[in-house]
Amino acid sequence: MGFGWQELLIILVIVALIFGTKKLRNIGSDLGGAIKGFKDSVSTDPVDPEETESLEKSEEHTESSEKKD
Repeated sequence: MGFGWQELLIILVIVALIFGTKKLRNIGSDLGGAIKGFKDSVSTDPVDPEETESLEKSEEHTESSEKKD
């Protein structure tokens, strides 16, 4: 036995009364952003460790040259 549409509607109304619609919108937005970020991180190709090291070295070099100016 599962929930029917009437029970789900009642639960939705109760949740909306407890949290308020603005808070629910914020929660939905945050959850959507988290899911999108997770999907992006999973779908991208893994970065080569050598590439990461070269990027870090170039960033350090850029930061040190900016500090000299």
